[in-house]
Amino acid sequence: MKWTYAALIAAALSVPVAAQAPATTNPFQGNAERIRAGMAGFNIRCADCHGTDAKGVRAPDITQVWASGRTDEGLFNTIRNGVPNTEMPSFPPPRTQDYEIWQVLAYLRTLAAPAPTDPPRGDAANGEKVFRANCVGCHRVNGSGGRLGPDLSRVGVSRTREALTTRIRRSAEGDHRAGYAPVTIQPPSGPAIQGVKKNEDTFSVQIMDTRERIQGFEKDKMKSVQDNIRSAMPAFGPERISDRDLDDLLRYLSTLRGFDPAVAQ
Repeated sequence: MKWTYAALIAAALSVPVAAQAPATTNPFQGNAERIRAGMAGFNIRCADCHGTDAKGVRAPDITQVWASGRTDEGLFNTIRNGVPNTEMPSFPPPRTQDYEIWQVLAYLRTLAAPAPTDPPRGDAANGEKVFRANCVGCHRVNGSGGRLGPDLSRVGVSRTREALTTRIRRSAEGDHRAGYAPVTIQPPSGPAIQGVKKNEDTFSVQIMDTRERIQGFEKDKMKSVQDNIRSAMPAFGPERISDRDLDDLLRYLSTLRGFDPAVAQ
């Protein structure tokens, strides 16, 4: 009997060849055995960033992905290809087989939050104005804006309303996204230089300063290199952004999709 290469691989993995073929819907949805395998895969590969409950740690809450309009096919492509300009890596074959991705998604389905029944609050048009007035100096949306803070083109669909409200109202301490950790450089003379850390090794550090200039420093030639606890983003209390304007801002952010391979074109 002659075996094809694909058949040999499938046999070695004890996975039917059909499970390796491209699909638009999850072939393992509701399959208890595959869901258990997917839970193990999620805990090994995803939980460090997304949390064991998938509600996010350093990476977004992904219990909302189907409720926000994502498709099985789109989510498969997101995991397979990663998301450019984010910390979400790709999981290419042969390191990760199709069936492994489908198993993880089958497990995530069991954690998925239902679609919200309340109508969305806020005026997106005014929210865009609030964003332009308060946020665009540091954050980009769809290719326009500042670079000192993270790109927010997808933040409205990757973070919960509660998480965004907390971050806007209170800023943040300690948990800084890679590439945006606040740092203060004290040179041998002159004023301190503040910015966000882009790269660092034992001997040097590279930052983007508040004027969005990339600068490199040799540590032993500086008076100090201090990692700051509090985010470079200020807190926007009600005296700076009213509750109504905050609702509008969150509504605007929720309408953004940016580049997102999880959205079927």
